[in-house]
Amino acid sequence: MHASKNKNTGRAEPFYRLSVPKRKTSSEIINEARSVLQTVRTRRPFTPTENQRKLFGSGSSRAPQNRPPSVFSLHASSFDLPESRPVSGVRLSPLDHKPRLVTSAKDEGSSIFLPKPPTNAAEVRKVSSARARLFRRTCQQNFTSAKMVPPVQNEEKLDSGEPAMVNSLCGSNNNCLAEQRSYTPVTDETRQLICDKVISRSEREDVLKEKAGKSLFQLGEGSVLCKCVNTDGRFADEEQQFPCDQMKKPGTSSTCMRSTGWKRRVTEDETRINELKQEEIFWHIKIQPILHELDKEDNIENLCLACTKLYQVLNEGNMLGKRFKRRNVLLKTLYKLVDIDSDLLCLKVAKIILAMKVDGRNLLSACKLALKLCRNEKNDYIIQNDRLSDCLLEVLRTGDLQKNDEALLYCMGAIKFMSGNAVLLNEMVSKGAVEILLQLMKQINNIKENDTHFSNLGHLLVQLTATLRNLADLPPARRQLACSGAVAELCVALEQRTNDKDVCTYIVRILSKLSSYDDFCAALADCSRCYVLFLALLNKYQKQQDLVIRIIFILGNLTEKNNQAREQFFKEKGSLNTLMSLFQTYHELDLNAQKWYHEREREGKKHPKHPSEAEDVLIKLIRVLANLSIHPSVGAALAAAHRIVELLVTVLEYKSVDDCEELVINAATTINNLSYYKVKNSAVQDRKLHIAELLLKLLMSNNMDGIVEAVRVFGNLSQYHEICDFIIQKKIYKFMIALLDAKNQDVCFSACGVLLNLTVEKNKGALLMEEGGVGKLVDCLRDFGPSDWELACLICKTLWNYSENALSAASCFGEDTNMLLLLLTSLLGLTPPLSSAASVLNSLAGHRLLRTTTASAFLRPFSKNHSVTWH
Repeated sequence: MHASKNKNTGRAEPFYRLSVPKRKTSSEIINEARSVLQTVRTRRPFTPTENQRKLFGSGSSRAPQNRPPSVFSLHASSFDLPESRPVSGVRLSPLDHKPRLVTSAKDEGSSIFLPKPPTNAAEVRKVSSARARLFRRTCQQNFTSAKMVPPVQNEEKLDSGEPAMVNSLCGSNNNCLAEQRSYTPVTDETRQLICDKVISRSEREDVLKEKAGKSLFQLGEGSVLCKCVNTDGRFADEEQQFPCDQMKKPGTSSTCMRSTGWKRRVTEDETRINELKQEEIFWHIKIQPILHELDKEDNIENLCLACTKLYQVLNEGNMLGKRFKRRNVLLKTLYKLVDIDSDLLCLKVAKIILAMKVDGRNLLSACKLALKLCRNEKNDYIIQNDRLSDCLLEVLRTGDLQKNDEALLYCMGAIKFMSGNAVLLNEMVSKGAVEILLQLMKQINNIKENDTHFSNLGHLLVQLTATLRNLADLPPARRQLACSGAVAELCVALEQRTNDKDVCTYIVRILSKLSSYDDFCAALADCSRCYVLFLALLNKYQKQQDLVIRIIFILGNLTEKNNQAREQFFKEKGSLNTLMSLFQTYHELDLNAQKWYHEREREGKKHPKHPSEAEDVLIKLIRVLANLSIHPSVGAALAAAHRIVELLVTVLEYKSVDDCEELVINAATTINNLSYYKVKNSAVQDRKLHIAELLLKLLMSNNMDGIVEAVRVFGNLSQYHEICDFIIQKKIYKFMIALLDAKNQDVCFSACGVLLNLTVEKNKGALLMEEGGVGKLVDCLRDFGPSDWELACLICKTLWNYSENALSAASCFGEDTNMLLLLLTSLLGLTPPLSSAASVLNSLAGHRLLRTTTASAFLRPFSKNHSVTWH
């Protein structure tokens, strides 16, 4: 309170309570008061660790028949031995055409000629040697232009996919030449061209099938190209080109671009052939001996060593994940090892199979194998040594979400099991697990509800969110989650999966952990959509205690320090009704539980520990109300909400501080905050006498925290004459004086506030003389005044009111006069931070205490005196 600038030699007016001309705003009072309004903190809900590692926990809402199996048998037969499917995973459709056998001589001319075995070995040798001579002769000669009849007809015979297939043509060159004679005169050059073209097609198919060979023929558009092979197996330098462009368009020649393109293709093919040769050498020298050992060895330890060596060799040859020629042979050998009963061997096999980037059924079986190994906690050490997490995280990073959703589910389950181990958890965080999981969650969130994969991906999301919950325990992971947009993705998943209780529970557990930290709590508060989601979940799962308590805990964290969050949540449609409905529901559950407990006590059974599940929800719920009441407009609205105040009063009626300390103290704190607001139709004012009677029970308890809360409420309520009369009638003021000996600043501050309001009442100031009240106030001023100017001001105001009708300091303060004068003089001479208090003490002390000794040297009376209000 500021001192008046005008000196007044007349008698100062006494302090009084409510008739202040200009009432301070709420923000001014909050900034000035020592303990204006209190937020409430509480413990985070405890989540017990599962006794066993399971894909879906015992509390899962999924029925066993509606979720993927957690237990399965796995053998070599679970894998597809030949990986003959295309890399893309697309199966080729069968041809509609079916070959028709010749049934009569009539159809013989138009039917397909079926291959016939040679009559004897001599014929085979004859044909083979003839073809070889033809091939050599073709490569050694240069092609020259040939005069040919209509090119369309020629193209039709040379390029058509008629039943006269390549193998048939190569097997009967005479037939080819016979067909060509019907169109053009046969010359040596023409015959050479036809045969060479047939051979070039056949050889090209052989090269593509075998990916290696001694010669390469390629047919370009409109030109016949041949690369000849020397006797030493190398490509010759000569290039021969037949000018078929001139056949199609007389007068034109082949372009240089085609020749350049051909050279580039030849270079690429040569590089590929060299790579194939190197792979072949590497296979025979490095890999094949190890596979032979794996096939023949029976000792498990030696098999494990061989698998370790195989992985190192494949990694050295850059063959992990590569589609090389004998890949199937390698995988087939590994699949057989799955049948051997050894976790260490299976771990090494699974690591290699996953590193080979298999897909389809093989990927699914490999992920199941990894899950089976990770389920057993005893395998954590070997998993850590073999770095299985690298392969599993790579599967999650590169896996096809829609084609391999089941495989990713088991892979994610294995990661979840590994995250239960602190060492493996830190290892995964260091390898970017948070980023990978958030990216996977983003992909899942992009799948809409009408998609056929939406339901199955819910199983995957359960494993993913359960893993994120474990990762949230580590500071590095929390920092990554806070700065990588995790809040937005979690809220999107929460909104899309509202009907999936398991997903909602795990996401809420993540937010419950992270909202305990200021940076993440601020990020969550900025996500305005979260309040609507939380209210929707509270209404949908009102009796699901494990879900409700965590949402309420999150809301308590959001509203603890953020005034904007308080206002935004309160303004959401139905927010107050939802809180009241929850309060009523769990209050009734707690009452029923109380009756059951009393029956057990009569039977001689022990009372369970507090808080119970219902009590825990009420504790967190009341905390939200207390934090909301910090906001001026929200607090005023809550103070007028009769149903809210009635429920709070009910808690004080049927609960003692010994039954559930936190619940009772939270209720008293919330009533204290609401009693601060002087609003029309205040429910606290309407019930103030009843509240005072309930607080008396708390005041008489042995719980110091409960006593302090009760005294604080009396500090606000003692502004009313009815409460002052109640305090005097019940001798509560003696208890307040006794609390001055507590040697605790908070307790002394609260008790002194009640005494200050009592001294405002006429003829009640003499109460301080009882129980040595004045001396105890002087002692508090001596002990706490130099370090706590707010408490010093409060004590001096109380002494000011007490000395209102005193004729002298000695008659008013007796033997404490000299000590008080010494203290006031020393306090008036202090420099900041007590300089602001010094002016108040000067005004308070100068007019009355020093006037009989120093005239009016310190005379600076207040224009008004006032009572105290705090929370």
